[in-house]
Order: sequence, then structure tokens, then C-alpha cells
Amino acid sequence: MSAITPRLVTCPNCKKLTEYSTSNTFRPFCSQRCKMIDLGDWANENYKIPDNKPAEPDDEID
Repeated sequence: MSAITPRLVTCPNCKKLTEYSTSNTFRPFCSQRCKMIDLGDWANENYKIPDNKPAEPDDEID
């Protein structure tokens, strides 16, 4: 029987390789610190989803 090779992923914050498994409670991050930095970026609205819809004219009330 062959051993299972752990899946390694790059931490989204510091780019360090880290194991992606249930033993890593911070996955996909490498640490609590990197996880909290990412959460802070979301809270500060540093990440945005682009809105590609054309601008609609404002409805005027007569």
C-alpha cells in the first residue's frame, strides 16, 4: 500500500507552502496570523468584486 502524499498549497497571504489537510486548522493559510490579515483585508474592503454592468441613468421624479 502506498503512502498518501500531502497536498501542498501556497498560502494566499505570505506565499509559503503549507499542507492542505484537516490537520491544518488555518487552511488554506499557513497560520492564524495570515488568516487574520486576510480577514482584515476583507473587513477594510481591500478586496472588491468588479461590477461590469453599464451604469443606469437615475430615475427622475417629476
